[in-house]
Amino acid sequence: MHQEAAWTRLASNQQASNTLVATGTGSGKTECFLYPLLDHASRAKTEGEQGIKALVIYPMNALASDQARRIAELVEKIPAFKGLRVGLFVGGQAGEPGSGTTMTASGVITDRDTLRRAPPDILLTNYKMLDYLLIRPRDRKLWEKNTPTTLRYVVVDELHTFDGAQGTDLALLLRRLRARLQTPEGHLVCVGTSATLGGSTDTKPLRDYAEQVFGSAFPSDSVVTENRKSVADFLGDATIEHVLQWQEGSASVLEPAKYPTQQAAVRAWFAVFFPDQPQPADVDDAAWRMALGDLLKKHLLFVNLLKLAKDGAVMLADLQSQLQGPLPEAARRHIGRVLDALLVLVAWARSPETAAMPLVTMRIQLWMRELRRMVAKVAADPQKVELKASADLKSKPVGMYLPLVQCSQCHTTAWVSRLPNGRNKLSDKLDEIYNAWFGGRRCSVPPLRRRPPAGTR
Repeated sequence: MHQEAAWTRLASNQQASNTLVATGTGSGKTECFLYPLLDHASRAKTEGEQGIKALVIYPMNALASDQARRIAELVEKIPAFKGLRVGLFVGGQAGEPGSGTTMTASGVITDRDTLRRAPPDILLTNYKMLDYLLIRPRDRKLWEKNTPTTLRYVVVDELHTFDGAQGTDLALLLRRLRARLQTPEGHLVCVGTSATLGGSTDTKPLRDYAEQVFGSAFPSDSVVTENRKSVADFLGDATIEHVLQWQEGSASVLEPAKYPTQQAAVRAWFAVFFPDQPQPADVDDAAWRMALGDLLKKHLLFVNLLKLAKDGAVMLADLQSQLQGPLPEAARRHIGRVLDALLVLVAWARSPETAAMPLVTMRIQLWMRELRRMVAKVAADPQKVELKASADLKSKPVGMYLPLVQCSQCHTTAWVSRLPNGRNKLSDKLDEIYNAWFGGRRCSVPPLRRRPPAGTR
């Protein structure tokens, strides 16, 4: 596993070598560096060492804050990490007076005066704030307890986001940091993570890029990637023993809204896909979830799903279309519900080897677009009122599409248009309408004004 490989390379009592973690989204990149950092900081603290022992740099405050919660939970949960102090030092941290002064089960130290008085063992920040921490006189206390060898790790999360001028700024900052702390050559363990920089067998460009940013060498074995099994290796000697046996009423059983809990849905849908198998007494039972993984490997739909998704992300509509082939005729028009239920069972199943691992790593991505300049077709029949983004309209759409407005008091929705002076026909030129009504603002459904602009209806 890539996490085990990362541990071997990064742990300070093992190789303690520069490492690039280039694995996919949701693959546990954070855990690859987080456990070695916490382990080192805990042992160093036990030995009486004070000061910042690890520095983690994030590209965004939101990401840093989210990771801070995860780290706080780990420190609280794992006895070996008890007593570690983790600090978050980013912009916009003003909270309630007196808050953020101690570690909690869900939060790290955020009070800046507290961090200056008693520097944390691990500091989370961003590259802009790191610049301030190196030049502002009042922040010098953060580094006062650091000897030249105290800081052992520097991690840059989402390394690919630091390109161009930002990459140059970060590279100079890391060199200034080493100079400020007088860190010995080769002492600092540099870590970069990315789900984007990777996927190629030639890692030299990636390693060259990392060397420019960190100012430290990354040898050929420094890149940790995922070792994915082929479909054949994953299935092993499993043979197809189960197919979907569509029954009258199956469509109703696959209706998700009728189940009060996930467990109830899993129990009911298991019977649809495996009608010859005994019903589980407890779907939360780890042994049963592992057995479910074994059963799925022998189901025709799951095998076809693996083959269709083996080369990367697949559109849900494409999966539905291509999975209809082996289905009974009566089930094909319900392919949406069938696929949704199958994915639920796949997500519920655990690896037949260990209950600590999922059967497969599954990620469903929902893309949403911003609702700007939404227009609706003018029609007397409500069923024909189509809502669209103006950018999606053809140059000559069939019918008239106008912007929508909504009354801020009664919430009635209406179309808005403009009647140019000297004309008896409403304008359907959207730019003219938006400029007249909204002053050019790109609003979606703005509040209705009491007095429309002249020439507006």
